[in-house]
Amino acid sequence: MENQTDKQLYKEFLIGNKESFEKIVIRHKNQLIYFIQKYVKSIDIAEDLAQDVFVYILINKKNYKFEYSLKTYLYTIAKSKALNYIKREKRIVALDENQFEDLEELEEKVFQNERKENLKKAIKKLKIEYQNAIYLADIEELSYKEIGHILKKTDSGVKVLIHRARKALEKIMIEEAYKYENG
Repeated sequence: MENQTDKQLYKEFLIGNKESFEKIVIRHKNQLIYFIQKYVKSIDIAEDLAQDVFVYILINKKNYKFEYSLKTYLYTIAKSKALNYIKREKRIVALDENQFEDLEELEEKVFQNERKENLKKAIKKLKIEYQNAIYLADIEELSYKEIGHILKKTDSGVKVLIHRARKALEKIMIEEAYKYENG
């Protein structure tokens, strides 16, 4: 039963199946760490906060109402925990060119060929809001409604954000290709 949906696994977890919860953790842990790391800029802190997300789920397991996908619920909690951490640390998170260096192992899973590597480099040149929109829409393949819930934007706001993010990314990719071709 490896093809169980998140919601099926969660329902089994609610009735006491601990293995179902473990499958949920295994299925979402790495992507959650990657998402959180973009906010906190530390793989170690991102791992701790991802663990906090799953502890929260364990303690408050009845809070999930199945209105959105479990992935959306996890990312919403993760974003909240990351922002709370930043507030506590009183740090301003800004895009840093070294942001992705700590994630080599994770990135190898996400970006497995040269084309994706070039795309990753272009994405990190985007502002954080565009990075998140691209990540949630194109890598996690969430719906506009789910992205809107996570980023606290309307569906039309999400569409505009993703459109602008993709246009900015396209511009960067064209500029990089031009630089590569012309030495």
